[in-house]
Amino acid sequence: MPLEFELCPGRRVGGAQPCFIIAEIGQNHQGDLAIAKQMIRMVKECGADCAKFQKSELEHKFNKKALERPYTSKHSWGKTYGEHKRHLEFSHDQYRELKKYAKEIGIYFTASGMDEMAVEFLHELDVPFFKVGSGDTNNFPYLEKTAKKGRPMVISSGMQSMDTMHKVYQLVKPINPNFCILQCTSAYPLQPEDVNLRVITAYQSAFPDIPIGYSGHETGIAISVAAVAMGAKVLERHVTLDKTWKGNDHQASLEPNELAELVRTIRLVEKAMGSPVKQLLPCEMACNEKLGKSVVAKVTIPEGTVLTLDMLTVKVGEPKGYLPEEIFDLVGKKVKTNIEEDETITEDAIENHVKKVKC
Repeated sequence: MPLEFELCPGRRVGGAQPCFIIAEIGQNHQGDLAIAKQMIRMVKECGADCAKFQKSELEHKFNKKALERPYTSKHSWGKTYGEHKRHLEFSHDQYRELKKYAKEIGIYFTASGMDEMAVEFLHELDVPFFKVGSGDTNNFPYLEKTAKKGRPMVISSGMQSMDTMHKVYQLVKPINPNFCILQCTSAYPLQPEDVNLRVITAYQSAFPDIPIGYSGHETGIAISVAAVAMGAKVLERHVTLDKTWKGNDHQASLEPNELAELVRTIRLVEKAMGSPVKQLLPCEMACNEKLGKSVVAKVTIPEGTVLTLDMLTVKVGEPKGYLPEEIFDLVGKKVKTNIEEDETITEDAIENHVKKVKC
């Protein structure tokens, strides 16, 4: 059983716990605080466990030239990349307001710290866990400092190799055992052939003492549901109010009806995963009584006859008798009463009958 740990107060992940569903609002709020609050409420109403944003301290995430370069994309909110990012970036006070709002409506709130100073602020903000975006997964100084904060961590693995992920595990585990790794491919939108859900299984084998999850950028919900069926214990999906809005992420995001359907379907699949123990269930008893077959006499069998296989066949019988799987055990047994052709072979017709106990 993979390690369980408390990701948020009162909410554990891993093991037999239900999948923890993170709705990644990111910067799909268009830089508008009211829209951000609307999205927090939306993901709560859709049944997600956590509303997540992306926090950057821009001068610490980008160098000066990166911020000054012209940005002429149709998704741009400014003439330069810096202007664009500043439009989408909430202040510390706005983050405090969003966290307070999330608490009021009853949903966990966190953000990806996109640079070391952003992590410092989120630590001060007292988020329940740190999300490490794929772009910082191989940023080992960042990763080490974040792990040392002592908060649980969710680490995406887009753009990384298995060798790098082993190094991530070896770096973080001794410092902070409460973390999980998400399979992720950093493409927006993600094509099915590039999802590689089998990496989830590879991670489960490579890192058996931590929960494994999935961060998806594909369209639709089917692949994410499959990830949960494969054992993903944390699922992250980007969300939007409208896929046609300006911004690179909207097209690979789920609208409210899709998010609600994703949550419903995941909870249904989790219920259906059930138990690994194969047995006759109470819900099957009616069908078994109606259609379950028994061993019956193929011919008339006089009292004292030693049974051979050619005397026996299998039919839906009334009353019920020996199970079909017991037919070979009856060979060589002596009958103590006359049995008519097509009559069910019952326990009281067999000499020295010993009833088998099924485990």
